[in-house]
Amino acid sequence: MATVMSAKVGRVTAVIAAMLTAVVGVLGTLFAPLLQQRMTARQRAEEARVEDRRRHLEERRTAYIAMNRASRQFHTLLKDALHRIRDGVYTEEDRTGLEEARREYRDCYAQAQMTVPERVLAASRELNTVLAGIDAMAKRIDRGLPGEGETAAAALIELKEAEPRLSAMRRVMREDLGITD
Repeated sequence: MATVMSAKVGRVTAVIAAMLTAVVGVLGTLFAPLLQQRMTARQRAEEARVEDRRRHLEERRTAYIAMNRASRQFHTLLKDALHRIRDGVYTEEDRTGLEEARREYRDCYAQAQMTVPERVLAASRELNTVLAGIDAMAKRIDRGLPGEGETAAAALIELKEAEPRLSAMRRVMREDLGITD
């Protein structure tokens, strides 16, 4: 009797095992597409995040190039203007060129405000303080209304304060892009 009972238990166990195997197989067949879909969705989301980071980095890089170029161009034309004012050969063409550089500089800064981190904007503001002050002084000198002690030669000396700020701004931009020396 024990052998019969043991055989029945063995058959029941085998049947249960077969049923469990069938259920697991059916569930596996049913859930495999769902799991695959979920894995694909996760992969696509990760790819989208990577692409978004890449795009944002490229936007910042483009903004940095424009800011750096415009800042250096404005600085150079401001220095040239002061030399020409000092030498008495400053022309309307020079004024127009400087005004265009000023507008480009201002436009690049305005665009960058929407895409770059605050520390880059802070470095740019420090540079802007010097450039704007010298620009205003150059305009007063050019108009024949200089303030006390304002001369083209003095403005050229003060403009030298912009050079380390240009370098500092470039360094902060490079650091933000992950460029190390």
